[in-house]
Amino acid sequence: MKTYLQSYSLLHHYAHAPGYDVFAFLERAAAAGYAGVSINVNGPGYRQLSGTSAGHLARVRDALDRLGLACDLETSGTAPAHLDELTALCERLGAPRLRTYLRHEGTVEEQIARTTADLRAAAPACAARGVTVLLENHEDLTGAEVARIVSGVGHDAVGALYDYGNSMMVGEDPAVALDAVLPHVRSAHLKDHVCVAGPGGAPWVLGVPIGTGVLPIAELTGALAAARCEVVIVSNVFAYRAPVRSWRGGSDAGEGVFRVEQPPFDPLRRPWDPQPSELRVQLEADSLALGERWLRAAGLVDLR
Repeated sequence: MKTYLQSYSLLHHYAHAPGYDVFAFLERAAAAGYAGVSINVNGPGYRQLSGTSAGHLARVRDALDRLGLACDLETSGTAPAHLDELTALCERLGAPRLRTYLRHEGTVEEQIARTTADLRAAAPACAARGVTVLLENHEDLTGAEVARIVSGVGHDAVGALYDYGNSMMVGEDPAVALDAVLPHVRSAHLKDHVCVAGPGGAPWVLGVPIGTGVLPIAELTGALAAARCEVVIVSNVFAYRAPVRSWRGGSDAGEGVFRVEQPPFDPLRRPWDPQPSELRVQLEADSLALGERWLRAAGLVDLR
């Protein structure tokens, strides 16, 4: 598997470090030895792509080529018109994969039906551009539900992106989620999580430096490699937090990866409390570097 760096890994740099942009991100990824990057373009101005003009996109493409970096893109939503716009952007940047996730309301069954219909309608145009759309288990679907959608579409231009930790928000063990969706997975977000007590004592999921949490990273990565997953994307989710929204994934609160850790917390390893902007930038950089050191020592990914 090739190893990419996700632009979301430096979210606080983009938000709070003066002058930080896509070009600084690309230089950081190349210097650390990544084979490519996955850039979040979800929102106004194409978010972490840092611009939309033809000239800007040409400069990004030139920087990717100069640095020897491959590129994937990430968005949200499955409306065919939206995917048409974003796969055209992929084509301009030479990005063969586009991550997305569902944005429909309604019951789970309604969301599955509408997302399947969207992707079925969009698939031929995606294929014509040489882009594979990857549906992520993004805090909303179990592994089996993602697999059901991809199977229902039944087109080679639609696959799945497996996120190591997102199934926790629907009460599903990450290993169970991967087992269900594995035949469809083309890429994956490698991250680490713990559970802490949130408001009212309910379990919340907290992003921590890779290697310091409770996710079975070695086992998940081994299963992905054996299944010939194309890309694993390092996702540093420093200070990310989200509640467990349901338990329909079949796990029990307080058990396994859902065991609740108690304070006091190290501000780097368990960043539960909000931090000033400038400290977030430094702690985010430290968190990513800590995770990269752990991954290199474990020999789980290929960082040149």
